[in-house]
Amino acid sequence: MKRPNDSTRAGPGRRDVLAAIGAAALLGAPHARAADATADIRVGYLHWAEPHPTISLLDKPAADNGMAGARIGLADNNTTGRFLGQQFTLIEADLRAGDDPRAALAALVAQQVRLVLTDVPGAVLLALADAGHADGVTLFNLAAPDDALRGKECRADIINVAPSRAMLADAVAQYLVWKRWTRWLLVLGSHPEDAALADAYRRAAKRFGARIVQERVFKDTGESRQTDSGLVQTQQEMPVFTQGAPQYDVLVAADENEVFAGYLPYRTWDPRPVVGSAGLRPQSWDASSESWGGAQLQDRFERKFRRRMTPIDMQAWTAVRMIGEAASRAGGTTAQAIIAYMKGPEFAVAAYKGQKLTLRPWDLQLRQPILLTDGRGVVSISPQPGFLHQVTELDTLGIDRPENTCAFR
Repeated sequence: MKRPNDSTRAGPGRRDVLAAIGAAALLGAPHARAADATADIRVGYLHWAEPHPTISLLDKPAADNGMAGARIGLADNNTTGRFLGQQFTLIEADLRAGDDPRAALAALVAQQVRLVLTDVPGAVLLALADAGHADGVTLFNLAAPDDALRGKECRADIINVAPSRAMLADAVAQYLVWKRWTRWLLVLGSHPEDAALADAYRRAAKRFGARIVQERVFKDTGESRQTDSGLVQTQQEMPVFTQGAPQYDVLVAADENEVFAGYLPYRTWDPRPVVGSAGLRPQSWDASSESWGGAQLQDRFERKFRRRMTPIDMQAWTAVRMIGEAASRAGGTTAQAIIAYMKGPEFAVAAYKGQKLTLRPWDLQLRQPILLTDGRGVVSISPQPGFLHQVTELDTLGIDRPENTCAFR
């Protein structure tokens, strides 16, 4: 178990103060006033420290991926919180595949932590939820995209900050339909996560009027292409793998484990764009995003951590800001008061995406626009023009209320 991160205690600079106050002003922050006593609001972070497989060396995550976003969010909270008599503290711990997640959570609970950010896989997240229920722990899901966490396995003590697979697939589908690229070749990997992502694309195609002309499965044989002969092997294999497909407009790749999708662009038999797990990708955030003040956040992050902000960083920042925003308005600083306000109809948070983000009451999923990026810039942002909804266009992404299968427990 690590100590509370000392870097979050340092006073922010003038630009950081202005940035935090500016973000709060988008939602009409409460008037600053001095407080007689300081409330200590403790936030935990259980970080999944298992290596993440990547095809490109450029995609290998930093050791502090996610935690860096939480730290800068904590600094923003403390910038405004000191005027309200609130002090936020971040307590971090690493988790690996062989560790007992219940023991790690118990260590945080022993330090009076009831609000816990975590970027663990879905199965580990459910184990943490079961372990923390009796102690009143609320978990913030920063990484797991499983639709089941918003459906049959949903929990009242899990706030889903990360977008679901359905949201990501819908974001891609809307853009492809808007472009009138409605004939898809769906290529999926051989892992369970790939099959789940493929299900999301099938649902999206049916929902928005696209057609999957054929599906192909790329089997993971465990061979590594990161060898001297790897490029030659890939250049020969991928055209053959995609040869002979029916006429299609775009290849949709479902490869969450990054086994093959990164090798598809420019190597398909037919000259077709690649979307999904490679090529044009749906993301909650991208390092090139600069609209709605995003460039200011990116600059602050790069100055502090000497790297670019990732989607997990942004989701961690957003979760911490959700806590800070709720704490400033809830009328109390206990975890129960903060979560009660967060789940209420008045809650919203500004997150440099052009509109307020709110929670869906039926599955506790954070509504948010999805960026479509090619790795160099933001190509588009979903929801796309023309996809309307009777409540909010953000509910055209993911599982809407009429489709909801969540029964909280």
